[in-house]
Order: sequence, then structure tokens, then C-alpha cells
Amino acid sequence: MGPTRREFLGTGAAVAAGLAVPGLANALTPHSSVPVPGRAARPIVVGSGNGHISRNPQGRTAVQVALEMMQRGGDPLDALIAGVTIVELDPNDQSVGIGGLPNEDGIVQLDASCMHGPTRRAGSVACLEDIAEAAAVAKAVMDHTDHVMLVGDDARRFATRLGFRTQNLLTEKSRQDWLNWKSRLNANDNWLDRPRPPEASRDESGHVWRDAAGVPYTHGTINLCGVSAAGDIASVTTTSGRSWKVAGRVGDSPIIGAGQYCDNTVGAAGSTGRGEACIKVCASFLAVELMRQGKSPEQALLEVMQRVVAMTESRLLDRNGRPLFDLEFYAVTRDGRYAGASAYEGSTFAVADEKGARLEPTAFLYRRSERSF
Repeated sequence: MGPTRREFLGTGAAVAAGLAVPGLANALTPHSSVPVPGRAARPIVVGSGNGHISRNPQGRTAVQVALEMMQRGGDPLDALIAGVTIVELDPNDQSVGIGGLPNEDGIVQLDASCMHGPTRRAGSVACLEDIAEAAAVAKAVMDHTDHVMLVGDDARRFATRLGFRTQNLLTEKSRQDWLNWKSRLNANDNWLDRPRPPEASRDESGHVWRDAAGVPYTHGTINLCGVSAAGDIASVTTTSGRSWKVAGRVGDSPIIGAGQYCDNTVGAAGSTGRGEACIKVCASFLAVELMRQGKSPEQALLEVMQRVVAMTESRLLDRNGRPLFDLEFYAVTRDGRYAGASAYEGSTFAVADEKGARLEPTAFLYRRSERSF
């Protein structure tokens, strides 16, 4: 029997603290830049590169915390939520949680979703404001309701009833970046343009870019997928979404099967990057289904990437048919095989297993010299 209404409304502090489809014809011939990784002993955690950059007060990264919790026998989803919360609470990661880059109105809106393989349950929130721990709120939707997704003001109200703390998510750094972007919208407006740094760049996490004017924009997020020692699987993705987005925009992160997906008999997959591209091909679900057919994680992810390119409208492709955006995928199988893949070379993804925590290069479709962003 599920919790009574009284029990549901009284669990706030504890929740806040406790936390086969046909094969696809190849559209392109990929550059397989790295060897197919070997099988890792379980437990194992894989995910986006910022999963091994942000650190908690004890100096542990997201993938380290998640792995260590599973090594102690913790539930895989609880472990992954604990991991991504480190990144959500890091104001220097501007793609998620506190300090996330805001929408066009200067408001930080967060999206997140999670899946729990053993129970085949999922939870999601979209357009959540004022609460940094979006992934934990998504898990609360899974744990305490008969629903999968809550959105907007109602998601916020649900979270506060459970005891999640509200706070201003817009840091001064992100506010200044928003003002820089806003000042260049219209040459005839009353905003003065800010000084322009020399060139575009990408930060250490690989998920925050600065355009030619030096204004950052995110196509990032954090995704983690994990397999416990017993072979149980979970996945989670959380984000502040595309910077300067139209208010109310929802990307792939809170959509089950797009931003992340897991099946306890097969494995898990997740994504970061241009969410609209992931949504159109149900990318994470497709990756898991391809692995179910027997493809390796790397083969599955590269085939999904090919499908993304094949489904991209011409306005987002260069004259040679290459995407004018990047995208990263991550996957792990129940037996511990794993991979990361990106549209362009140069990306890394995070891994934590018996060999320790590290960043590894992704497989890719195109060399960075071929990119024409």
C-alpha cells in the first residue's frame, strides 16, 4: 500500500535529505576514434564529463560518490541522484542547478528525469524554478505519486510540500552573462554592448561554450547511468536547459526515452547537448534497444548519432550535411560494457569503476577540423 496523504505530506525533510526496433541503415560512415572499451567489473558509473569535474566538500566528484555508494550496497538510483546533486549545487557549472544560465527572461528553469531499473519506475520535472535539486524532485515524483512528470509552478509546489528548500538559482556570474547576451540582441536598443573577448571557447567540462562575443551558452547538462554489483540499473539526467531559451521550453532531459532511459535486462543510456535533436529520435530509448539487439554500446551510440543527423532539418546542417551543433551520448550494459559518443571529436565522458574515476575520449562521427559552427 502506498503512503497515506498524511505520510506523504510529512516526508519532506527526509526526502530532501535522503536522498525491439528494426536495425537502422547507416546514414554515414563514422570515425571510430577510440577502441571499444573492455568489460568493466560492476558496479560502474558512466556519464557526461562534468560528472568528474564538480566536487563536493570532501573533494569527491559525482561519479566517485555514485560508485562508492553502490560499492557499499546502495541502490543505484539513490547513488546516481547523490552524484548529480553535487553538480546541481556547484555554482560554477552553468549548465545545471544553482548558477545555471537562465531563459530569455533571466529566470533559471530546471528539467530532470530518472529511471529505476529494478522497479521499472520513472519520475520527471520540467520548468522547475527556485529549487536546485531537480533530480531529487524527479525521484520524489517517482516515489510519492502515481505520475511520471510534473511541471512548472505545480512541480515547485509539490517539492516545497515535501520540504525541498527554495532559493535564488541565478548567481551574479550567470546574471552578468545574461546581461551580456541581452545587450547584443538589438543594435538599436538602450543596452550598451559589453567588451568582447577574443574568441569562442569551451570550458573544462565540455558543456559550456562562449561565443565569439565571449557570452557563454550551454548545450550541456549532467547525465549519469549506473549498474550495481548485482546488475541493477538506473539513469538520471538533470539540466538548466539551453541558455536564453524561450520561457517554458522543455528539452530532452525530462523526457523518458529521450534524455535518459534504462531497462534492467539490457542497460542504460543518456544524453547531453541539443535536446531538440534527441527528442525527435527518442535517442536514449533507441540506444538501449540497439544494445538489446546485440550491438555494443559504442556501435549503438554511433548509430543513434547517425539517426540524429538523418533527422536534422537542413537549416541546422552545413553544406556537407554535418550538424551545426554537437551532441553527446553515454551508455552502459548490464554486464558492464560502456561507451561515450559525440558528433565531433574532442569530447570526453566520465567513467568510474574498479580502475577508479576518470575521463575518457568519446567515439565520434566527424573530426573537429570538419566542424563549421
